[in-house]
Amino acid sequence: MTKWFRQLLLGGMLGLFGILAHLMPLEERFGLSWLFHLRGPTAAPDNVVVVAIDQPSAMQMGLSIMPRLWPRDIHAQLIDKLVQAGARAIIFDLTFDMPSVLAETDERLAQAIRAAGNVILTERLVRHNAAVLFDEDHILPRPIIQEGSGQLLPVIADEATARAPFAVPKTDRVNHYWTFKAGAGDMPTVPVIALQLFSLPVYEDLVRLLRVVDPAAAEQLPASERKLDIEDVVFKLRHLFWGHPQLVQHLYAQLNRDTALNAAKKKLLAALINLYASHDKHYLNFYGPPRTITTVPYYQVMDPGGYPVERSVSQPVDFKDKVVFVGFSGATQPEQDIVRDDYHTVFSNPDGLFISGVEIAATAFANLLENRPVRPLPLQGSLGMLFLLGFTAGMAFMLLSTRIAIAAGIAVLIAYVFSASYIFNETAIWVPVIIPVVQIVLAFILSEILKHQSVRKKSEILETQLVEIRKSLGSSYPSKAIEQLLGNHQEHGIYSPCLTTDVAGYTTLSELIDSKDLGELISNYRNALKDPIREHEGHIMDMIADSMLAIWINHPEHLLLRSQACHAALDLAAAVERFNQSQSDHRLWLPTRIGLHCGEMSLRRGDGSYNVMGDVINTANRIQGANKFLNTHILLSGEVVDGLDEFVTRPLGNFLLPGKTLPVHLVELLSTRQFASPKQLWLCGIFATALRAYQSQHWDEASQGFNEILRQFPFDGPSRFFLSLCERYRDIQPIPPWPMCRIDTK
Repeated sequence: MTKWFRQLLLGGMLGLFGILAHLMPLEERFGLSWLFHLRGPTAAPDNVVVVAIDQPSAMQMGLSIMPRLWPRDIHAQLIDKLVQAGARAIIFDLTFDMPSVLAETDERLAQAIRAAGNVILTERLVRHNAAVLFDEDHILPRPIIQEGSGQLLPVIADEATARAPFAVPKTDRVNHYWTFKAGAGDMPTVPVIALQLFSLPVYEDLVRLLRVVDPAAAEQLPASERKLDIEDVVFKLRHLFWGHPQLVQHLYAQLNRDTALNAAKKKLLAALINLYASHDKHYLNFYGPPRTITTVPYYQVMDPGGYPVERSVSQPVDFKDKVVFVGFSGATQPEQDIVRDDYHTVFSNPDGLFISGVEIAATAFANLLENRPVRPLPLQGSLGMLFLLGFTAGMAFMLLSTRIAIAAGIAVLIAYVFSASYIFNETAIWVPVIIPVVQIVLAFILSEILKHQSVRKKSEILETQLVEIRKSLGSSYPSKAIEQLLGNHQEHGIYSPCLTTDVAGYTTLSELIDSKDLGELISNYRNALKDPIREHEGHIMDMIADSMLAIWINHPEHLLLRSQACHAALDLAAAVERFNQSQSDHRLWLPTRIGLHCGEMSLRRGDGSYNVMGDVINTANRIQGANKFLNTHILLSGEVVDGLDEFVTRPLGNFLLPGKTLPVHLVELLSTRQFASPKQLWLCGIFATALRAYQSQHWDEASQGFNEILRQFPFDGPSRFFLSLCERYRDIQPIPPWPMCRIDTK
């Protein structure tokens, strides 16, 4: 399986996973809850109020907590008080379907409803079986379920301005409701009726706009708001707007052009148009935990001066122009256990207190009034986005190193969740959030598994086929083991650390002594280099003049290979030091620079010999050459010591090396941690502090740190290098790509 095929396969699988996962209720179950909790509670509209039948009201008024046992003349008194206070609409979340023991209380409530002229009663939504004709040849009854409204007590129901059910799903958590029930003949629900009643002051403006856009459509509506049948108007408006997007678009355009309407009226008209033109399923945009919507206990409305107002409201609630919902709303969980009219939602309290049915109805109305229900991203847009996200993540993580993939994954996750939360907070648009998080995590895990399997497979092949190659790699004649590895191919990919060396001042030395003595000196020098490489299971691939190239391919675990290479580099430096000390003439010393890098390279056969090629080797050579500028002995790339804690190293920052387009993070290898001296540990700590100050452009602080090092180590190359840069940048402001350092010559 090729690398590109694995990338395409992983990306395609993650994209398809996003599509399939979106068809399951993961987002509604978990993602929506995340978005609400990231947003937190928000202010509900102040023109929506709940009058709560609750335990304090029952105690203060000497009544049962069960709403069905309350005398109905009490509700009549409440209606009178709300009408006197200027309430725009009154909605009872109570079902008056049975006569009272005292008929006169029913009559008293009916009189109050008739006098108010703005009362909406809630009906039960009932289901019953019906039969239809089925089969072409035989008349066979097939039962189907039909929905309809339950019968209310006629003496009360006939006086109401309108009657409607309120429909929410019977699920373990309520997230949505229906504005119109298709199974009941597109019957409008309570929030729709309430919005239309609340919007009567702009009804004539709506008809006027319709006359401009479509005179024929306007003729289907009553011309005046006076003596309107609210339910009939709702049905007619739904019929006009639903399924006629062009009419809706023209109406919106005319509404925006109309200069006779103020902003408040335009907003209300837009809410009406959107309601009638939208689908019947609406997601609830909850404002917060139970009783976030202004809630006043029943007894405080009946006697506003007798008791302090609930929820620490300093002033009694002004009901003028408010829409008032009346129903049971327990303030504690024990109350709700007595009267079960509550629903589990995203904002249910941990103590078990759920949002009451009347507050959910009030929330639904408030969403319609503000024209801010939660709007899921369209299905096609969601599926396309999820496929593209999964495909991109799968492709990208296969190309990135583990460390960069972790950083990139975390950054993408934070950015995506923040963006989704911001969109939800500002527009109430619900963008998928759980599935993208899962896709990104899966992309990282699966890409790492695939990369590890690929490398492990290569390593296992090398482990079994290169046992005999160790002694023959780099030889000038073919080896049967190498031929077995390469088979019929001329090239094979391997992962390996790569170590290169070079002697400082070799050209000058070759001019000082004759060729015979130079040959003997170099021969002895090479013998000194071989032992540390072989002791740590490395393979010397090439030795030309004063330089050497070695690789490690004897183990499938990359961490062990890199550790062996680092130990070899330290022992190699010690061997060179011993070799130089053995020379009586200081002119014959061979100070050696060592560079070490790791990565993928190619084992290649050609012209009867075997060698390795690739960017890893070129980079190792450039790292080795950087010792000249930093006056160091052993330099590594950051990838070599990633995950190795057994060595004492000094990070030197990012450098752009000659001929390279991408920077390399250089690290000086000083010692193993076991044999590190206190001075070396002190050097690493002080240098790290000074380098951070340099990178923060605190030149004085950095210079002080580097000078402190030079007092202890007068010939420390990195300190002198960065101290000179501090002096330069005091006068000349550094320019990008600073703080990356550039080395222009080999």
